[in-house]
Amino acid sequence: MKVFLDSGDPQETKQAIKLPGKLDGQTTNPSLIAKNPDASGKKFTREEILSFYKSVVKQISRLIPRGSVSVEVYADKSTTAEEMFKQGKEMFSWIPNAHIKYPITKAGLEAAQKSVREGMRVNMTLCFTMQQAAAVYAATLGAKKGQVFISPFVGRLDDQGENGMDLVRNIMEMYRQGDGHVEVLTASVRNLGHFLQARSLDCDIITAPLRVLKQWADQDYDIKHELTDIGIERFSADWNNLIK
Repeated sequence: MKVFLDSGDPQETKQAIKLPGKLDGQTTNPSLIAKNPDASGKKFTREEILSFYKSVVKQISRLIPRGSVSVEVYADKSTTAEEMFKQGKEMFSWIPNAHIKYPITKAGLEAAQKSVREGMRVNMTLCFTMQQAAAVYAATLGAKKGQVFISPFVGRLDDQGENGMDLVRNIMEMYRQGDGHVEVLTASVRNLGHFLQARSLDCDIITAPLRVLKQWADQDYDIKHELTDIGIERFSADWNNLIK
């Protein structure tokens, strides 16, 4: 399973790189960029915020040049497919390892379909249903492995009283019947439990905030067991009985 950092701060990227294991990529979005210390409390023109976003992902890309960096287009309910695609194409040119994030809406799917046909990599975000997952699969048929991610948001489903990890499990089961061109990226991870569940499901990718990656790196397994202690004593006693 690949491990991504969910952050809009290159300083956190530097910390994540130093943790045990390998950092395989990073996911960003407008909310995470807004939390970047250099953006906090400031106001930008549209051109300025795009320039700032571009500078941030360039820094991240240089830190993990062999990893994936997800960059999200701006979209509201009225944003057209053509507008999304235009943004996506520009953002894809920012760095050599970008995955462009589109929402799973009709316009987003159309933009993704066009992007894939032109050789771009995409990350279809805000997935909450199996129907959305099926639509992503259909819209991106013909894509190569590694070209398409889908991001089910487990934490937000949990907030509504649903089990977000069940959606991840069901999507993976559905995709096993296909050609494997869409990789499942567990997103909206809130705690170490989500992280460990994704690992147990053998999910393709998981993205998590720095605090969760630190918890994973620092976890201390409780490996003590009474029967282990008894077994050691018995094995050592039997061995010693063979020695003069």
